[in-house]
Amino acid sequence: MSDEIEAAPMCFACGQDNPIGLRIHFHFDGEACTAEFTPTENHVGFQDTVHGGIIYTALDDVTANIMYQQGRKAHTARCEVRYRQPSRVGEKLKLKGWIENERRRLVILRGEVRRAVDDVLVADCESSFMLDNT
Repeated sequence: MSDEIEAAPMCFACGQDNPIGLRIHFHFDGEACTAEFTPTENHVGFQDTVHGGIIYTALDDVTANIMYQQGRKAHTARCEVRYRQPSRVGEKLKLKGWIENERRRLVILRGEVRRAVDDVLVADCESSFMLDNT
């Protein structure tokens, strides 16, 4: 990671200093960003179903983290999520994000959330990130 990119200890998704955050630990292998996350009762939308905004946040961050790990400053320009299956509180989820394409200052990424127990796709996204060249 580049020294020019600042750390984000209070990030809601990955900040380890945020007392109400998700505290997701991301791993980057040079090609894809991955993580595991187990939603709790604090992440409920309806009954024991995980709130769609929590799923969106995980997808946005697993794709954004690729840029961060590469030392490239970028901001989400668009993120379109397709929810495919509900996720339940206490179910471990696997996150994965990767770059699909780059065009000038626009980077197109894909992300997915799968249940760890059976690898069923919970949600996926296509995101566009705008590189900050300042």
